[in-house]
Amino acid sequence: MLEINIYRMKKTLVLVTLFILPIVIYLFFASGITNFGKLATLTENVPEIDFADKAVALGGKITVLGFLGKDVESKKGNAFNLNQKIYKRFYEFNDFQFVMVMPKGTEQDVEELKKELLQLADIGKWNFVFGDDDEINDLFKSLKTNLILDGNLGTPYVFIIDKNRVLRGRDDDVEEGIKYGFDTSSVADLNNKMEDDVKIILAEYRMALKKNYADRPK
Repeated sequence: MLEINIYRMKKTLVLVTLFILPIVIYLFFASGITNFGKLATLTENVPEIDFADKAVALGGKITVLGFLGKDVESKKGNAFNLNQKIYKRFYEFNDFQFVMVMPKGTEQDVEELKKELLQLADIGKWNFVFGDDDEINDLFKSLKTNLILDGNLGTPYVFIIDKNRVLRGRDDDVEEGIKYGFDTSSVADLNNKMEDDVKIILAEYRMALKKNYADRPK
């Protein structure tokens, strides 16, 4: 009797893996796609971060790009919101990364922030790059948004950059019209909009990979 029960349990597990799990994954992605469709292309040719370590690049990655500024302490809440609502949900996907652009001189404060983030999640895909004021301003201006950096070279907004270094977002947002970025001080913005948009862009690449595989010569 025990052997029969074990056999049935194994059979059930196999059926769940083969049939139910793919449906769950599909619904995960489809929930975002159904609501909003494909993300709009807002700014093309976002430059590579030439002052970053060679290990950090925008090309070939889906990037959440942020500018925390000189007052790291005041942006910790923003970083924690982003970590809990977006990073922890998606960091295990291939080619997904966070890049935070920081002013030189904030290295020690960033190390403290990383220690605190490490208590909440694996921070292997949190990247911090350091530049001077002009480098940071030039990079931010290249996004061509309707937003500005504050006096500390920071902003609560983060941006989605696709693998082709294109800023992606919404061109028909009900509240903002063109939505370039997501306000990390607003849990509602992260939950209701950014989460869906990250799902959409991940689904875009997932479907493109499936199409490329299907189009290969047999």
